[in-house]
Amino acid sequence: MAVLPLLLCLLPLAPASSPSQPAAPSPCPRRCRCQTQSLPLSVLCPGAGLLFVPPSLDRRAAELRLADNFIAAVRRRDLANMTGLLHLSLSRNTIRHVAAGAFADLRALRALHLDGNRLTSLGEGQLRGLVNLRHLILSNNQLAALAAGALDDCAETLEDLDLSYNNLEQLPWEALGRLGNVNTLGLDHNLLASVPAGAFSRLHKLARLDMTSNRLTTIPPDPLFSRLPLLARPRGSPASALVLAFGGNPLHCNCELVWLRRLAREDDLEACASPPALGGRYFWAVGEEEFVCEPPVVTHRSPPLAVPAGRPAALRCRAVGDPEPRVRWVSPQGRLVGNSSRARAFPNGTLELLVTEPGDGGIFTCIAANAAGEATAAVELTVGPPPPPQLANSTSCDPPRDGDPDALTPPSAASASASASAKAADTAPPKDRGVQVTEHGATAALVQWPDQRPIPGIRMYQIQYNSSADDILVYRMIPADSRSFLLSDLASGRTYDLCVLAVYEDGATGLTATRPVGCSRFSTEPALRPCGAPHAPFLGGTMIIALGGVIVASVLVFIFVLLMRYKVHGGQPPGKAKAPAPVSSVCSQTNGALGPTPAPPAPEPAVPRAHTVVQLDCEPWRPSHEPTGP
Repeated sequence: MAVLPLLLCLLPLAPASSPSQPAAPSPCPRRCRCQTQSLPLSVLCPGAGLLFVPPSLDRRAAELRLADNFIAAVRRRDLANMTGLLHLSLSRNTIRHVAAGAFADLRALRALHLDGNRLTSLGEGQLRGLVNLRHLILSNNQLAALAAGALDDCAETLEDLDLSYNNLEQLPWEALGRLGNVNTLGLDHNLLASVPAGAFSRLHKLARLDMTSNRLTTIPPDPLFSRLPLLARPRGSPASALVLAFGGNPLHCNCELVWLRRLAREDDLEACASPPALGGRYFWAVGEEEFVCEPPVVTHRSPPLAVPAGRPAALRCRAVGDPEPRVRWVSPQGRLVGNSSRARAFPNGTLELLVTEPGDGGIFTCIAANAAGEATAAVELTVGPPPPPQLANSTSCDPPRDGDPDALTPPSAASASASASAKAADTAPPKDRGVQVTEHGATAALVQWPDQRPIPGIRMYQIQYNSSADDILVYRMIPADSRSFLLSDLASGRTYDLCVLAVYEDGATGLTATRPVGCSRFSTEPALRPCGAPHAPFLGGTMIIALGGVIVASVLVFIFVLLMRYKVHGGQPPGKAKAPAPVSSVCSQTNGALGPTPAPPAPEPAVPRAHTVVQLDCEPWRPSHEPTGP
């Protein structure tokens, strides 16, 4: 009984467990170093040879470093419930896949390092939940696609975005424009070929923009660049200056880059890649007056086109200039024609009307424009009545012509009239009397031009021509002593625009120059179509049937001959001779006298008789008209 009071006295001395006391920390993962003695807690596992995120992480950690391992994927459960994590480093692993929502519980995360991995794309759900993220490092991956909504949760807090050293050809520029607090944007060492105008206009806090080593030929001016002082290098720049790095790009130094040339800068290594006159020159050494553009010039347009209603029509317009002009079309009603259910406008300047209507006829205007100006050209379209219906089995053929269809023939009166009307039309190119196409056939044409004695030092002549049905410009180099040339390998039934240029040496500059001799337009003859010629499959099937019939008939004749021979030889095989008939023997009883042997009696049926022995002298029977022997 005395023991019980003693135990009751010692019981208050035992430590009482409080429900508010934090749970015991999780054991530190193997090969990792954990700082759990003081806050903030940290788990450091760099270069530990890990193949996956350790499952025994302390979920209270504020810093987690898993760099330089072999982690291949980040799963949804790997970082669950780590609501206090502030810094996460997964650099230089082999991560190919990040599960959607893998960072959903990391609402306090400030910095995420995923550089040096093997990510190929970043979707909309992979960065979900990072509402306080400020630093996102994605450099040195294999990123080729970045979803438009991938940065939505951190768009208002992100200050540092590094996408350098990836394979990005396009970016969600609209999404990047919403990063209002971004201070540093690294886009260098990618495959970007263009930047849309105004892409950075809303990035008011942007201090450094790196677009080094891409495929940019030009950089459009941006409102942001006009508001801030610009320096080419950060050294010595004021705090409010924007540092723009753009070296290592194939810059096309024309008037579109004059604004960039006017920047206050220190020495840098940018260079011009084109035009040829400025290629390879140091960018900052090129004077502003050399950054020039060339206004557009329409070099090719479709001739007057006539199509029946309901058929498609293609209007073509080609222009050259520096920078490359953009081609637009205006309908006869004065409306801009674009892509619709009835029309398609292509970047190369072709306008295709899928189904023409009578109201589509008129003058279409081609407008080619660039930074230096614009040029226009008119193309006439005539929409006729729809063609009459044709029977399925109706055939038509061209009238035959004497001689080879590819032979050269002088232009007929009709073609001469058509050529004259084409020359009078506004859409026809100027035709010089010195350059003439005197003869032309279906696939060849003879071009002649006069002697160019007024031009000194002619090296050669150059012929340029192309068909109205394609965009291929063909060049032919002709010796200086030639005055004609036979063009071959032309397409039949097409219209060609041809120009002859004289290539000579300019005495003033010593450079090679060209001077036009003249231009002409001609049409090749249409190809002949055979009338009533059978199709190749039909002809081949007929020949096979005929050959099979001949073979079958030959076999039948052979069998019939064999049967006839078999019957003629009395059922014996044809190769064996018929056996001779047996010789009858005539016997007479020897009674001592010899005389003429009578004719043998008719054979009688064999009758059984008694056996009688008779002495007979026998000799072979011979016909009665032959004498017997003595």
